[in-house]
Amino acid sequence: MNCLSLNCRGLGNPGAVSGLRNLIRREAPAIVFLCETKLGSRDMKKVIDRMDGYVGLCVDSVGRSGGLAFLWRQVVTCLFKGASVHFMDFDVEYNNVKWRCTGFYGWSAVKDRHLSWRQIRLLGEEYSGPWCCMRDFNEVLFTNEMKGGERAQWQMNNFRDTVDEVGMTELPFVGYEYTFDNGQAGSHNRQSRIDRAIMDEEWREVFPYAKLHHLDREWSDHAPIMVVLNERDRVESGGQSKFRFEHIWVGEDGCENAIRRGWAKGVGELLSSIHNCAKELIGWNGVSIGKILRDITKKR
Repeated sequence: MNCLSLNCRGLGNPGAVSGLRNLIRREAPAIVFLCETKLGSRDMKKVIDRMDGYVGLCVDSVGRSGGLAFLWRQVVTCLFKGASVHFMDFDVEYNNVKWRCTGFYGWSAVKDRHLSWRQIRLLGEEYSGPWCCMRDFNEVLFTNEMKGGERAQWQMNNFRDTVDEVGMTELPFVGYEYTFDNGQAGSHNRQSRIDRAIMDEEWREVFPYAKLHHLDREWSDHAPIMVVLNERDRVESGGQSKFRFEHIWVGEDGCENAIRRGWAKGVGELLSSIHNCAKELIGWNGVSIGKILRDITKKR
C-alpha cells in the first residue's frame, strides 16, 4: 500500500489534470493527498471523477490559493476526522491494520509559520495510536536541506521543536534530496526539502519497512512524494510496475557499467543476475537520466 502526495500548484488546466491522472495511474497509490489545487469543491469533484477507481473529499481554495483533496481507492477504508484549509485528517484501515493519516499544508508566510506548529501540536493532542503526517510543511529542519538562499536558525528550531514535542521523527527518504525548485537559473535558483513525512514511534513499529520516495517533478515546482508502507515488498517485486529497459539508456555513459555491476552480483544465477541488473539500471537512471529530465523541466 502506497500513499501519494503532491503540491499541485493548481489543477485548473487540462494539462495539470492529465499529468495528475497519469501519475496516479503509473504509481497506483491507495491514498492520494493533494494541496494547492486552487479549485472549489464543485470543480475538484470533477477532477476526482476523472481518477478511475478513486473517491474523495476536498476543501475549497481561498480565492486563487490553497485547496486540498484526499482521495482513496475503495479497497481502503478512510474515516474522516477533521479538516481545515491547512490539513485533512483521516483514520485509515487496510488489511485489518488501523492508523491515522494526516495531509498537511503549512502556512507559507514566515510571519504565520507559528500557526503551522500550533496546528500540528493540536493534532497531536487529539489522537493516540499510529500516526503519519505528510506533505508540504513550507519549512526545513536543517540548513543542509537547502540549496541556495538562507533560512533563519529560529525558523528551523521552531519546526524541530514541534516535531519533538509531538513525539515524531522523519520517515527516511530515497530519491533526489530536494523536493522544491523555484525554476530559476543560476544564482537565483532555490531548492529545498520542504515536503516530507513524519511519523510517531507506534506507526514505525507497525510499518518498520516504510520509506518515503521522492518522485521526479513534472508540471509542478514540487516533487510528488510517496509513502511506501512496505519497502521490502516493493524492492522484491520491482515496485508497482514491471521493469522495462528504456531505449534512451542506449549509448549513455554509465549504462553499460550499471549492467556489468548488476550481472556480477548474480553469482552465476541467470534470474538473479537479471534482477540485479534491473536494480542497478533503476538506480543509475534516477541519478543520471533523472537529472537530465529535471534540468529539462527546469528550463521549460
